[in-house]
Amino acid sequence: MVKGWFVGNFTPTVLSTNDVEIAVKRYKKGDYEAAHTHKIATEITVITSGRVKMNGIEYGPDDIIVMEPYETTDFECLEDNTVNVVIKHPGVKNDKYWA
Repeated sequence: MVKGWFVGNFTPTVLSTNDVEIAVKRYKKGDYEAAHTHKIATEITVITSGRVKMNGIEYGPDDIIVMEPYETTDFECLEDNTVNVVIKHPGVKNDKYWA
């Protein structure tokens, strides 16, 4: 799979659907993604291990962050071996806008 994404309307995938996108993402300390938003999809991030910072707030294992459409967030990994699950609903192509 590409960058941990395994369900959604893309290739490769284990389940092709427009209903949802799902990924298990692995990071190392210092990995960073600039601020972005979605206009249609709600993005849910579940931290399963490690620590991250989103919008200046630190999150750790079992924290769940829900970003509704038009909410903006960045992402910074604070520890090696950080793992999170990301769910986007609905699965919408080209719905990522850099702030």
